[in-house]
Amino acid sequence: MNDIKITIREATREDTESIVRFQEGMALETEGKVLDESLLRDGITAIFDSTQKGFYIVAEVGSVVVGSLLITYEWSDWRNATFWWIQSVFVDANWRRKGVYRSMYDYVVNVAKSRKDICGIRLYVERTNTIAQETYKDLGMTHSHYDLYETDIVL
Repeated sequence: MNDIKITIREATREDTESIVRFQEGMALETEGKVLDESLLRDGITAIFDSTQKGFYIVAEVGSVVVGSLLITYEWSDWRNATFWWIQSVFVDANWRRKGVYRSMYDYVVNVAKSRKDICGIRLYVERTNTIAQETYKDLGMTHSHYDLYETDIVL
């Protein structure tokens, strides 16, 4: 693992196809869902069209994108600052357990800590995804005292 050079950067429009592929894979792998590719592509493009929605981070090995995640925003009136939510995490199966997610997470944390307007980082994870939960714990994240409820009117 130490000899692998993982480069982390903010994604650009040129990364759209990789992100589409990753999100299709994640939906199928984690929830057994097949996403509408046109709707998904429009959703990804919307991030690049509006910095108010968030931004993607990608991990590269050489010139190949091997992982990505999405950062979205939540305003905290209690802190007068913004939480970054890590969403849509996906690492290519061939690159798992090789430090890709850790590299992306460290990048996000370092950028967040360098800014006064960011108060924390949050994410949610499937209850049954124990491997991901262990990874998050290993990175120093703690289980929140909140549970997530939703009304999904699209999927």
